Amino acid sequence: MPRWRTDDLYASLNDPQLDRDLTDLTGDVQALETLFDTHAVRAGSPVTPAAADATLGELNAILTRLGRVRAFVYAFVTTDSRDEAAQTRMAALTTLALPLGPLSARLTAWLGGLDDAAVSDLLEQSAEARAHEHRVRRAAELARHQMTPPEEDLAARLHPASGGGWNKLHGNVSSTLAGEYRGHRLPVTALRALASDPDPQVRQDAYHAEVAAWKTQETVFAACLNGVKGEEGTLSARRGFTDPVAPSLISNGIDRQTLDAMQAAVVRSLPDFRRYFRAKARHLGQAQLDWWDLFAPVGNSDTHWDYEAGEEFVERQFRAYSPALGDFAARAFSERWIDAGPRDGKRSGAFCMKWQGPDSRILMNHDPSLDSVSTLAHELGHAYHNLQLGSLRPLQQETPMTLAETASIFCETIIQNAALQTAQGDERLYVLETQLMGHAQVVVDIHSRFLFEKAVFERRAGGDLNPSDLNTLMVQAQRDTYGDALNTPHPYMWAVKPHYYGRSFYNYPYTFGLLFGLGLYAQYEQARAQGQETDFQARYDALLAATGQATPLALAARFGIDLHAPDFWEGSLNVIRRQIDAYEATTQA
Repeated sequence: MPRWRTDDLYASLNDPQLDRDLTDLTGDVQALETLFDTHAVRAGSPVTPAAADATLGELNAILTRLGRVRAFVYAFVTTDSRDEAAQTRMAALTTLALPLGPLSARLTAWLGGLDDAAVSDLLEQSAEARAHEHRVRRAAELARHQMTPPEEDLAARLHPASGGGWNKLHGNVSSTLAGEYRGHRLPVTALRALASDPDPQVRQDAYHAEVAAWKTQETVFAACLNGVKGEEGTLSARRGFTDPVAPSLISNGIDRQTLDAMQAAVVRSLPDFRRYFRAKARHLGQAQLDWWDLFAPVGNSDTHWDYEAGEEFVERQFRAYSPALGDFAARAFSERWIDAGPRDGKRSGAFCMKWQGPDSRILMNHDPSLDSVSTLAHELGHAYHNLQLGSLRPLQQETPMTLAETASIFCETIIQNAALQTAQGDERLYVLETQLMGHAQVVVDIHSRFLFEKAVFERRAGGDLNPSDLNTLMVQAQRDTYGDALNTPHPYMWAVKPHYYGRSFYNYPYTFGLLFGLGLYAQYEQARAQGQETDFQARYDALLAATGQATPLALAARFGIDLHAPDFWEGSLNVIRRQIDAYEATTQA
């Protein structure tokens, strides 16, 4: 399978130009610190147009150069965790970039001290401030939740050795973890891939081998999770947040009312998802699903979804939406943006990262299934979003996670709906299963992750949790969401998911993205029926280009969507409910 191209940035990790760029970046960061001191960029100091122009402009320039180097090194770290040269480069990069955290906090505190009249004056007199109006106006809210400058500086400098160090340890250990399966030692990524095997005994044996593998390192993973959540909980309280969820609301650009409206709709949908789980169990000849059956294949496809077939299908369906989207996919494939196949030492899952300018790189672990083709479309959606942001500078591109999933879900929906249109019989069941299996993960399982993480923060405030505590909390969260439709749970999902070891409450934005994306796609179908798809596409691209310059609430309003209204969330979930109805009818036919 294809591997992504990296030599358009540097010839290798040993390229002398990489050494020179790292040296230059170290000097650039030091010069930026001097520039901030020269202009007194700190809480309570005057904000002049000249100072705003100089600091915002130079910070953007450094972030642009840093982003290219970081992407290059990360391309090696994520595809081979044992590459010591890549790990060494990443460590050096992390160290040189450390001052940028405190400098960003100083910038926020500096701009956040302006009253409304001063903000208006600054926007009128400073071209850079006008170009970053959204960030300038958000600074007041962010500044309310900052510690003192010395404390923010200390927190940033300690992070690589505390929460960041625990995150790195989890990634390094989990990427090389293996388990005994039928006399062979397989990486856990390979064991997890067997969850979609058609043989139920294979799935069950792989599940037990995987759980046993996670158990061998449970003490390490528990220490990692305690370290990450301990740091986050302490800093959240010190910064004046009412609870550990509150920081995620600010970083995701939404308010509590939006989250509550979405989560309430999710809870109301759980009985419907349990209908899907029960229908699947009946089709498999069981009363309930066990964890190893959640990804069991249902239905049959005459299409062999190898990687090449997936590329062809994605490009064709993207082109049916618009020639521009089809051309974009063709370019990504021809220019080798994608590292497609699983291999030992490679990170599990999938992601898309900015590369340089409007270009991206995509990591995935392909298997021959429609679900994997959907993943390809999903990550290309992120890359298309990066294309729309490509002409903007880094500070203008900063997109909250809630909006970061918009294009990916939209593109995934294009693929799945296209596959469903012509499918009949077992093929139709196969496509419905692929859709609902993904939706169940993003709605049901992610809600279990939200409940688990809340419980961990609450318990962690009283001290470290041991592995059995974490297992108990994980199982309870799964019981609260999957209900009696699930027999055997997965107690070690807290060790499996790397998201727990990074940004807190990382996952619920995926639910937001799914439901927001489904709502936008429904509007696209209405526009197409009225011959107005070109107008929709232009407005949609404009939305993607603005995700770093307006709130989700404001951008949704451009499409007549009120994120506080239960009706919007219910409308998107009704799309899934209709799929569940069709699934039940098809399995009973």
